[in-house]
Amino acid sequence: MRVGVPKEIKKQEHRVGLIPASVKEFIQHGHEVFIETGAGLAIGFDDDSYERAGAKILQTAHEVFDLSEMIIKVKEPQSQECKMLREEQILFTYLHLAADRAQADGLIQSKCVAIAYETVTGRDGRGLPLLAPMSEVAGRLSVQEGAHYLMKHLGGEGRLLGGVAGVPSANVLILGGGVAGFNAARMAVGMEARVTILEKSADRLRQLDDYFAGRCEVLFSTSEAVETLIQDTDLVIGSVLIPGESAPKLVTKDMLGTMKSGSVMVDIAIDQGGCFETSRPTTHADPIFVEEGVTHYCVANMPGAVPLTSTMALNHAVLPYALRIADKGWVTALGEDEGFMHGLNICRGQVTHQGVAQSLGLPFQSFLR
Repeated sequence: MRVGVPKEIKKQEHRVGLIPASVKEFIQHGHEVFIETGAGLAIGFDDDSYERAGAKILQTAHEVFDLSEMIIKVKEPQSQECKMLREEQILFTYLHLAADRAQADGLIQSKCVAIAYETVTGRDGRGLPLLAPMSEVAGRLSVQEGAHYLMKHLGGEGRLLGGVAGVPSANVLILGGGVAGFNAARMAVGMEARVTILEKSADRLRQLDDYFAGRCEVLFSTSEAVETLIQDTDLVIGSVLIPGESAPKLVTKDMLGTMKSGSVMVDIAIDQGGCFETSRPTTHADPIFVEEGVTHYCVANMPGAVPLTSTMALNHAVLPYALRIADKGWVTALGEDEGFMHGLNICRGQVTHQGVAQSLGLPFQSFLR
């Protein structure tokens, strides 16, 4: 198969779809790989390193799209990239379509085969193996960024997350105990904050309680719990996720009026529309805004802040799946693995993921071979 990797063009995005080591694996499987010049340069992978791995360097994204049967990216295709996709061409990347009707329309019009990392599930139907690496990164980053914006000169209340002897630590409230929330809690506990996790799954509550063993509070999530706890919270981290669907709004605008002035909210779920009513996407160049005295950090590609770490982690997860598509073709690769089939969001002009269809108000079509 001919596999193409264009340079990411989303603002402040420096990750790359394949690293040279991954390219070498494709070459050893008998495939061709086309890399747009400079695609990995920002994180230390120059064109020479790709050529040594066996890739062919092309000068433009148009060439990469024209020559490739499968496009491997990191972020969702931008409008000009959607126009370069063609019928039956495979797109394998993060899509986050539930909050992006324009992108969905572009993919539908292209009649490509769009497989989203974030909705691929494990073989048992549980877990999100291709979202997990970025959830880990985003969860850990959320605490770093939250602690940063609690500083007074950045508009925060001036509280050190871990406090000092004789001075209370900050209160951190984490909404959702999945991969992102768990990693956020690990960081916050490690920085000696007072941490509370709200989670709905009984099984996950037990797992979290066993792991943290009293080092943080693990509570069942209700709207009343959110309303009560948020009043004394310094940092709120939103990490709820319903695969393929828009995130539920757990923090309403009215709740902001009960929060401390200078407190901070970090919305990891912003790619899926955000779990705070007042959230709107921001960028690394302009990451925050303030509403009702509360700082909102809603960067839509948080792991892009640490692109080297993020790219390496993502490649480790994606490579086995991408090789299966290249080796067997997408129909066979997805047909052999129901969890992989869950990644199929749009195919031949139809929305093939029920959660995406529901969120966008579009007809759902189950995939027929």
